[in-house]
Amino acid sequence: GRGVLPCAMAALGAYRCIECNGEATELYRDYQRGVLRISICKSCQKPVDKYIEYDPVIILINAVLCKAQAYRHILFNTKINIHGKLCIFCLLCEAYIRWLQLQDSSQNTDPDDLIRYAKEWDFYRMFGIASLEQTSFFFGIFITLWWMTPEMLKRKSDFILLLKALLLSTYGKLLLIPAVIWEHDYTPLCLAFIKVFVLISNSQAIRVTLNLNRILPWFAIFFGLIFENGVVCLFQKMGWDV
Repeated sequence: GRGVLPCAMAALGAYRCIECNGEATELYRDYQRGVLRISICKSCQKPVDKYIEYDPVIILINAVLCKAQAYRHILFNTKINIHGKLCIFCLLCEAYIRWLQLQDSSQNTDPDDLIRYAKEWDFYRMFGIASLEQTSFFFGIFITLWWMTPEMLKRKSDFILLLKALLLSTYGKLLLIPAVIWEHDYTPLCLAFIKVFVLISNSQAIRVTLNLNRILPWFAIFFGLIFENGVVCLFQKMGWDV
């Protein structure tokens, strides 16, 4: 309940209404002695951010369900600076999955050899490839959005906010590790579902950040995937296992 309120007020500047995306000067007003009143949006006449009273677990569940209100709460009305660390950890997860697949294809079951194999540079190579692929994916998204809606990305802060939103929306890649730990016959299908879930999260992040319709974010993601697949083809022509 009220334990999350100070965190929501940590960021200075304008906030956003999670319902209509309108700007607000405050999320709640403190009348002292534990009396708090959530601010009402002047545009839609609804609470600016009902999530400031919710438990973080409920907010996370709503984010997993890709609700726009939860995304606006996280992106605009809270001060979260974990996007960089989250990105690195997600890339490590993806690199680990690729490293395991490369290891399985070696058909060498000598334990000593596997230990030496783990010390080689294959894992770091996979991390580098995953990083370049994600960078090209984001690059394709930025180029498409800048071309289609240049008025939405006029300032440097707009690019930074969109990048932060995209990085945070890749949290679905954390599910790669459980999918491998609980390995079964449907693991490839699970990995495909995780990929789709991440793309849906990316689309919602773009839509909420730039206040767009549902079509344009998917159009940008489509071109992002084209750029990413172009990098994959380049690596394959170089003879690298990706």
